[in-house]
Amino acid sequence: MNKKETSYALGVDVGGSHITVGVVDLVSRTIDKGRLERHPVDSKGSITEVLDAWAGAIAPLCGKEALSTIQIGIAMPGPFDYDAGISFIDSTQDKYESLYRKNVKDLLAKKLGIANSQVRFKNDAACFLQGEVFAGIAKGYKRAIGMTLGTGAGTAYYHGTEAHDAARWGEEFSDSIAEEYFSTRWFAKKYQEATGQELSGVRELVDMKEESWVQGIFKEFGHNLGKFLGKFASEENAEIIVLGGSIAHSSALFLPETAKVLSQFLQNVPIKKSILGEESALIGAASCWYEE
Repeated sequence: MNKKETSYALGVDVGGSHITVGVVDLVSRTIDKGRLERHPVDSKGSITEVLDAWAGAIAPLCGKEALSTIQIGIAMPGPFDYDAGISFIDSTQDKYESLYRKNVKDLLAKKLGIANSQVRFKNDAACFLQGEVFAGIAKGYKRAIGMTLGTGAGTAYYHGTEAHDAARWGEEFSDSIAEEYFSTRWFAKKYQEATGQELSGVRELVDMKEESWVQGIFKEFGHNLGKFLGKFASEENAEIIVLGGSIAHSSALFLPETAKVLSQFLQNVPIKKSILGEESALIGAASCWYEE
């Protein structure tokens, strides 16, 4: 971190239905839990509606006296040109299509009344892993991989400098692609096959964890995940694997099977659940302003 700059930065996590903003101390590597903003966002709204919602969450934490020095790191889903700040999210993503081909960095900076050089974007999966390396369970490791399991499947790798998006969601796996096996959609499909009904969320399955058929679903998920992570970790020479996302909350139901399968590929590579939770992306995004 440049000593001439403030030791604080704002970390922003852009989700499909909300935006979360936190104040991160880059020296102590902690987030101020008393200064968190979480606002709903209509990701299907117009560009004006989206930017108004984002600015409405970010502005309260900027402080008028610090506008000229505030540093903002934003964890953003792709496809996105993170350096230029241009979105390439189109209608196939079913969110934020109003931002397509717009220079979001320029537009947001103008809305906040700051220079666009005060805003940096980084892939959201990479921010998750960066947060865990910077201040979480992967701190001290030189090589790591991370995976977020939720409505989609995010992947990232770290080789000792900063985390990067691994973009393995579309990688061929079994008879489809990885994201079809490691997201909420997979559980919904399995539930539909078993009951003929729609699944409201993975939490609904967790509540039925005493049922043997539910245990079987989680075990199958864990088995597939172990195979996928074994290949991923081997190719990246990972020293640790970190899992995050909403599905990771139910890791006790699938992680033993994942670890068992993983051991067939790699020995002595721990697989850990995120210890920062939702704060990992915020801290990771803010840490893009950290310099040794």
